[in-house]
Amino acid sequence: MLDNTLLANIYAHGEKTYPEESCGFIAADGTVYEGTNIQNDLNKRDPALYPRTAKNGYSFSIKDVRALEGSFSSANPATIIYHSHPDVGAYFSSEDKDKALYMGEPIYDVNYLVADINNGCARGAKLFAYRNGDYTCIAQYDAHGFLQTETE
Repeated sequence: MLDNTLLANIYAHGEKTYPEESCGFIAADGTVYEGTNIQNDLNKRDPALYPRTAKNGYSFSIKDVRALEGSFSSANPATIIYHSHPDVGAYFSSEDKDKALYMGEPIYDVNYLVADINNGCARGAKLFAYRNGDYTCIAQYDAHGFLQTETE
């Protein structure tokens, strides 16, 4: 699964962007691509269409989407998309599902990691995979990035 050094990088990204959500992806070789959360910009442009701010939502920049999509035709494709949840715990929300699916099917063939950042400090993370028509937790990590449970 994921090692504690890789998770430390993701936790640091979440702590740096706190109290807003961080976002990015992890490539097959373990490279972490830190994305830019443009959710505040979207909310400012059209709050009716984008009611969430970066405190409770994320959207990749165009540059990030191009890097993510370009990775799939490379020798080092993205395998995990990650983001943080400030002060609400690590879970796969209905908003997360909405961003991950199109007409009920996964947009990308990746897993999703959600980091729990509470009061600016990482508390852990959960890894989710699409199984039997829904996203389910397949691994849980502690604040130091060590695997606590695995269901796969």
